[in-house]
Amino acid sequence: MANLDGFFKSAFTVDNVIFGFDDGDLKILLIKRGEEPFLDYWGLPGYFVYPDENLDAAANRVLEELSGLKDVYLEQVKTFGAVDRHPAGRVITVAYYSLVKISDYKLNASSIAQKAKWFSIPKVSELPFDHSEILEACFNRLKRRVRTRPIGFELLPPKFTLTELQHLYESILETKLDKRNFRKKILAMNLLVDLNETQEGVAHRPARLYQFDGEKYEDLFSKGFNFEL
Repeated sequence: MANLDGFFKSAFTVDNVIFGFDDGDLKILLIKRGEEPFLDYWGLPGYFVYPDENLDAAANRVLEELSGLKDVYLEQVKTFGAVDRHPAGRVITVAYYSLVKISDYKLNASSIAQKAKWFSIPKVSELPFDHSEILEACFNRLKRRVRTRPIGFELLPPKFTLTELQHLYESILETKLDKRNFRKKILAMNLLVDLNETQEGVAHRPARLYQFDGEKYEDLFSKGFNFEL
């Protein structure tokens, strides 16, 4: 049998890329690191996997320990294994991502995290390790997913306007959408329920309010419906 000693000198980590939507702004959750390397840097909430722990369990544990967020659906995106990505030695990381409504969660930093904070994505600058590469990969996954599945509706209030919906998609896709074409395509899917209500307490002309019909989408999806923007 071959000598396998050299193959058991690597460590594994998980890194979580948590996107949140708040007041028309797409944000990313970062923690302020409380240990070397990169002490006092803002980075992704990630840390080492225990030897007896599976990856999905580690991702959820690390996210809760560092930020206080729990019961978050995490989807595995990609493995990053550059030999020199961590100064301590060979560390392979598995990236997870999620999209949450910021108002549904309260941050509570602990463990190696001095602080946990939401940052507007355009304002995120230098990140430690290869976290910028990880963020980019997960952001690209989000852009592809939001075009083919109605995941964005979960970030809106139960009652929303078409303008709010359009701003959400513009924030994620980082592009300006034609108002008329966007509304035509969305309404043609017949997935929105017109509540016959309008906004209240706004300075401008009140807009109509809608709800997303999740049950109808699931029924249509089971029959081969393709949600595509």
